[in-house]
Amino acid sequence: MIRVILNDEHLGGVLEEAFEKCRHRLFIATADVKELHMPVSGARRRGRGRGARAKSILDVFDDLGKREIEIRLIHSGIPSGPFLARLKEGVPKTLIMRRCTRVHAKAVIVDGLFMYLGSANLTGAGLGAKSAKRRNFEAGIWTDDASLIDPVADMLEEIWSGGHCERCGRKEHCPEPLEEPEL
Repeated sequence: MIRVILNDEHLGGVLEEAFEKCRHRLFIATADVKELHMPVSGARRRGRGRGARAKSILDVFDDLGKREIEIRLIHSGIPSGPFLARLKEGVPKTLIMRRCTRVHAKAVIVDGLFMYLGSANLTGAGLGAKSAKRRNFEAGIWTDDASLIDPVADMLEEIWSGGHCERCGRKEHCPEPLEEPEL
């Protein structure tokens, strides 16, 4: 299965499906991380739009943590102020974040079985949470094809484990290898 994902389908389609299908590990790679608000399950499909009830992505991660799902989030930019403020209130128990300034990939890998790969960052504008007049134009794929998932998962695991740090040509831009957020 390979499905094309466009614009607001990222949030209401792929991300929601990824969270529902996940049983063990969610691996997210993104350049930017911002405080994203997701519609309460089903609200987007019922056409409630902008005024629909929503919850913070960190609350969603907390819900996944209650199901003992490991969440790895690797990103390149400093998370937004509102996102960091929410983290200071409490980090979801199974969320681990690492920062590598070279990460520009945008991927969501679910248990090594499903993957989103595309252009959308973990932001409201990227995932379609903003209004149609303000969100980014994004494109990606959602797949269960192991020949596509495995090389991306291997690359992200190599970055996550620090396999590139010793020979990295951008060390001067890293306060420390695989920086974790300071709270």
